[in-house]
Amino acid sequence: MNKRSIYGLTLKDWEDFMMTNDQPKFRAAQLFDWLHVKQVMSYDEMKNVPKALLELIANVFDFTTFEIINHQTTSEQSKEQTSKFLFKLTDGNLIETVLMRYAHGLSICVTTQIGCRIGCSFCASTIGGLVRNLDAGEIVGQVIRVSQVVGERISNVVIMGIGEPFENYDAVSAFINIINDAKGLNIGARHITVSTSGIVPRIYDFANEHKQVSLAISLHAANDSLRSKIMKINRAYPLSELMKAVRFYLKVTNRRITFEYLLMGEVNDLAEHAYQLVRLVKGLNCHINLIPLNPVADLGISRSSKNQVAQFKEILEAAKINVTIRRELGLKIEAACGQLRVRQLQSVE
Repeated sequence: MNKRSIYGLTLKDWEDFMMTNDQPKFRAAQLFDWLHVKQVMSYDEMKNVPKALLELIANVFDFTTFEIINHQTTSEQSKEQTSKFLFKLTDGNLIETVLMRYAHGLSICVTTQIGCRIGCSFCASTIGGLVRNLDAGEIVGQVIRVSQVVGERISNVVIMGIGEPFENYDAVSAFINIINDAKGLNIGARHITVSTSGIVPRIYDFANEHKQVSLAISLHAANDSLRSKIMKINRAYPLSELMKAVRFYLKVTNRRITFEYLLMGEVNDLAEHAYQLVRLVKGLNCHINLIPLNPVADLGISRSSKNQVAQFKEILEAAKINVTIRRELGLKIEAACGQLRVRQLQSVE
């Protein structure tokens, strides 16, 4: 029998489990505290939970295992570091999780799928296609495992690792509810960001269901012809539909939205592309995050020059668009989504 991940249940799910099995409701809070606050790694450590109940739980649930296959960290000389973990799951599949250390605390980037079927031309995650979705417990488990390794609390979560989060919407939604619970990891909704390539129907769902969680859109081009060429998702959900969903999100949540724009040499980094972006987002409550490309050898796409990046930013700033260039903390450790996983898979072929 395949057991469920013990990390994949909300506190309400555990309360329902206790009621179904004629157990006191307060046992749910006890268990939740052991898992998410104390972060124990075995049933034996749960000292105030009756043995009979632990045996019952162990028959249905199991601790998700995360074997560290590779762990790379940027220079310890810097106050701001990036660490990348390559984990092997119970079924042998590999996933990546990235920890970013800032002056204000620890931020983690979690993976939601093994591989990806979206097929963006610049992304290593898509190499090999989609293997399967992660369940909510496997996503939560990444936060727990990294926190155990570093011995510190993680205060910010970005859901933009391997995979398209909105193609695994139910598991991602459960993950958000679990880590946001005040009796567990207690990560505030405004400290959680979800990134999507533009699954339009789910943007509407997300706006209605997670009003305080931040949303980022992987844009990367501001005209349909170019965006469809580098992001296949645009053929299903063109910019007109995407921007309509964005305006709905802004109206419902009253929160600023982030547009991620990956700069690729002589692909989408020219002045004309910057002006197109200005026209697309002008008047919206938004922030543009310009991202210099982490090159992936298998894909053959080059980085924009520093001058090109600076010019692109200047055009946006001149139009009074809120824009920053993402700090590059992980270039030397292959921190772009999927790079470390792909290299490991290729090494064993």
